[in-house]
Amino acid sequence: MLHAGWNALAKRGRDPLAFLALCSCVAAPVLLPLAAPLLWRDGVPVRALPFVLATIVVHVVYFVALGRAYSTGAYSVVYPIARGLGVALVPVGAYALLDERLSPIGIIGIALVIAGVATLHQLGQRHAIATGGTLGAATFWAVVTGLSIASYSLVDKAGVARLHPVSYMLLMEAGCGFVMFPAAALARGAAVRREWSANWRAIVAVGAMSAAGYTLVLLAFRLSKAGYVVAAREVSIVLSAFIGTLWMGEGRVGPRVAAAVIVLAGVVCVALAR
Repeated sequence: MLHAGWNALAKRGRDPLAFLALCSCVAAPVLLPLAAPLLWRDGVPVRALPFVLATIVVHVVYFVALGRAYSTGAYSVVYPIARGLGVALVPVGAYALLDERLSPIGIIGIALVIAGVATLHQLGQRHAIATGGTLGAATFWAVVTGLSIASYSLVDKAGVARLHPVSYMLLMEAGCGFVMFPAAALARGAAVRREWSANWRAIVAVGAMSAAGYTLVLLAFRLSKAGYVVAAREVSIVLSAFIGTLWMGEGRVGPRVAAAVIVLAGVVCVALAR
């Protein structure tokens, strides 16, 4: 719910790149009161540092690609591609890198999620074509976003085994803010100022929602396999189908709800997997 919500707000920003750069500065202060006692108690183990640095780099790529995708394409096209690639690639990477084997019902669940996401993407493409939109740039940046999601999911699954998820999240958000905001201020200073003036309430909300949502994912990584967590997270696709149609007017509700039900069935299978 948090993820679908903050992505919808980011899509509605005047300049999604400037919007996300500002959001990266909000999340760290939100997390600081929770993470500071943990960092004081535990410090940052040396073995966790490579994963923290890697996730900062990959998340910067993710936020830039996501901003580019939302600048050029519809929410109902970008979101399913980006989320679907994560579901498809993470189990493969987790098997190769983390030796995580999935149960038969877990594999069926992931396949259903991928099928539902692919259907939603096709519906989004048809709407974009029907309304005279272009898909090339949006699809490219959505694919880059999806690849970065798969990459940081695998990095973070290993990272939170070495550092508490809340501390890990604070360091990641602080690193992203340290990189993204100065770069955006130098390259797009006027756009950043306009975005803050017009949308500061939404920016604060998205920063908090993003921090809370992904901290919950990191906690889930400690409890289950990466492929299951990433697939279960895609219940957000169900919500995005309603957001894209009812709030943003991106096509008919019926077919999207039907595809979203396929996603939800897959998530139920993942929840039942052992």
